[in-house]
Amino acid sequence: MCEEHSIYSKCQIKRKEEGRPRRRMSIDLIRKVLEESQGSPLQEIIPSTMGEPLLFRDFDKIIDLCHEFNVKMNLTTNGTFPKYGAIEWAKKIVPIGSDVKISWNGATKKTSELIMIGSNFEQRLQNVRDFIAVRDKIAAEGGNFCRITFQLTFIETGLKEIPEVVKLAASLGVNRVKGHHLWVFTKEMEEESMRRSPEAIKRWNEIAIKAIEIAEIHRLPNGEKVLLENIYPLDETAQTELTPNGVCPFLGKEAWVSAEGRFGPCCAPDEDRKKLGDFGNLHDRSIQEIWKSGEYQELQKNYLNHSVCKRCNMRKPETEDSELTSHCNSK
Repeated sequence: MCEEHSIYSKCQIKRKEEGRPRRRMSIDLIRKVLEESQGSPLQEIIPSTMGEPLLFRDFDKIIDLCHEFNVKMNLTTNGTFPKYGAIEWAKKIVPIGSDVKISWNGATKKTSELIMIGSNFEQRLQNVRDFIAVRDKIAAEGGNFCRITFQLTFIETGLKEIPEVVKLAASLGVNRVKGHHLWVFTKEMEEESMRRSPEAIKRWNEIAIKAIEIAEIHRLPNGEKVLLENIYPLDETAQTELTPNGVCPFLGKEAWVSAEGRFGPCCAPDEDRKKLGDFGNLHDRSIQEIWKSGEYQELQKNYLNHSVCKRCNMRKPETEDSELTSHCNSK
């Protein structure tokens, strides 16, 4: 599903043909953003990449910056926990973690490994157990409680297993199951979208209702429900608009910084995000200057006039809360 590394994506092929190096964010730019955000409402950062963030060579330094600037880390990882392993990574991340989102697109080995190519289902399952064991130990000793989330992309291939993913989350102590509908950026992915037809929407709705029922029945070890996010029935109009009157969860709440330093208003695919405007580069302007700029304020007021926003997969019903975050893409 990744626009950068999907088997259907031409990004890496084109990059190699043009002789361009892989993009890497400087740790100095991340420090600059945090320094400029001191005294602001910044609560957390999300080091996310078009790839696995824990492979970023300066990831330990990002953890150090979280301690230094007293901000939390909201991490999305594929659950392989390279370099240190799940237990050691947990010891580093949990003390400053607000949420660790682990990509999880199936409840069985067959489906999981079909979607997440090259993954080992059993190993990732053990990694989750190990990470949660450390999380629970730190919390029991009076330390920070870090929420654990299974992060899904809603696609046809994994659709039927979503209720079982919720059940699995409850049994493991995973607090939340969150997902979003597929961003379709190649022809090959069109048949995976659950918004592609009234029939697909109907199948999605049946599974969404079942997942909600499963969350009621199968509880976490402490008796609480697994929190479901973005799992709800859709209207037939979802083919063109995900949720009528839905609001943007990003504008005015989250800031995205690309590896090159470009300010982005949201997590739409790169080409779509560029259509929303050129807000400047963090190498040349401060993040607070861009945040308060007339161009950005104008987008917040009138985003629903943009075709990109109208068809966005991420807009939420007004009843759902969004995370208050700042994203620094480290790759």
